[in-house]
Amino acid sequence: MTSTAQIYGYVRASSLSPSGLLDLQTSGGTTTAGPAAHPRFFSGFLGEAEPAAAALLGVANVAQARYWRPSLAALRDPVVTCNGDRLRFESFSGCCGVYARLDVLDEGMDGLALDRGTTNVDVNNDLRLALTRVRGGDPLKLEVGPEGLEATTFDGTVVERKVPLPARWLRGFAEVQAVTSGYDLRAELGAADAARFLRGLPNAPRAVQWLVPAGRTLRLAATPGPGAICIAGPQRLKELLPLLRFGGKLRVHGPNVARGAQPVASVWQLDLPGMRLVLTLSPEITRGFSGEGAVLSALAGDDVIDDAETVAALLAFDAHIEPSVLAERTGLTVERVRAALTQLGTAGRVGYDHADAGYFHRELPYDAERAAKQNPRLRAARDLLDAGAVSWDGDIATVKVEAHVQRVRWRGEGALSCTCLWYAKYQGGRGPCKHILAADAYRRGERGVMDGADAEADSGSGEAVAVAR
Repeated sequence: MTSTAQIYGYVRASSLSPSGLLDLQTSGGTTTAGPAAHPRFFSGFLGEAEPAAAALLGVANVAQARYWRPSLAALRDPVVTCNGDRLRFESFSGCCGVYARLDVLDEGMDGLALDRGTTNVDVNNDLRLALTRVRGGDPLKLEVGPEGLEATTFDGTVVERKVPLPARWLRGFAEVQAVTSGYDLRAELGAADAARFLRGLPNAPRAVQWLVPAGRTLRLAATPGPGAICIAGPQRLKELLPLLRFGGKLRVHGPNVARGAQPVASVWQLDLPGMRLVLTLSPEITRGFSGEGAVLSALAGDDVIDDAETVAALLAFDAHIEPSVLAERTGLTVERVRAALTQLGTAGRVGYDHADAGYFHRELPYDAERAAKQNPRLRAARDLLDAGAVSWDGDIATVKVEAHVQRVRWRGEGALSCTCLWYAKYQGGRGPCKHILAADAYRRGERGVMDGADAEADSGSGEAVAVAR
């Protein structure tokens, strides 16, 4: 599994003082002025200490968790983005199966946004323990970034951690917004009903279960069907339970599924006073978002890259990105703007907020663009093109793979099918196979993306979630 070393360097360790000062230290990232070693984004108060501390701890817990193969280490620091009117704390589980985001909204904080941008924040073990002890409804003083100092004055850092970040972990940030951006609200539960529902779920750690709305709660369904919600590994929602005592609504988003549908992802949003905590679960506990392939088609066109560069020039860490506005400003169609946003998502530059039904801008402080280029299916498709293994005859392409061939059929309006086992198993539900990617790129004469991809080897995930075969 290809990994790149991410060095978290902090001026000092983050801490929570007895007086209620939550001092979050930053490491690297991007601001409106460009890259910064230790950006400072916010100084002020969070509305209520206890729910804020518990919600932040939930995001940190996901960053250090592995729900599949939990014996392996997962030590990553959360990411924070200041969009001006809100702070977004994000993390991904080590197994790539759970995405967490805490949105602290304008009404949940009182202070000064010093800059806009994205950075890592230190959430160390001492701070995690301190967060568990926060009680009461008093405001919590928050500093995001070193207080009262300019980054250029630092002689060095006193806290440094070197953490290997797998390429597939970075791809997960791109996939989760591409997979779920079209989801709709499927259910809404009050806090008490949500608590009873979550505690009553069967203890089936690896089973895929289907739920349907039933009055004020959800009940198990025998089979998937219209209106059903998929949940795999209910223990992956455990970070919600400590927060339900603060009230609010639990809203569940999902796709419109048909009878007999395959497992799908689900989005669980808990509304809290002045903030929202979101947990997004992959379709199966053994399946991470990095292997879903939802972004692959958007990566396979030269025009999408050009459009993405045009759109990116207009982004300024916006809390809400409106495709129609960008279309008007760029002269592109709304469809091309949406494809460009997906392309930007592959570099960690765009996320999706279901509460606002829109995209938001952030810049991950990792080399996520390189990780996207290392996608196994994209590299395999590039290899097929470079080997001259693709030829078209009418509506059928022949793709030669070692001693056998696969047939890709053009079905009109961009629809392609393949004779390979991957397509037979998933029917496009986990993105296009390497044969479709190669055939489609050849048909359009657009080989630039694949020719320019990083050829560095990636031996696969080592888990049953990442590699297309």
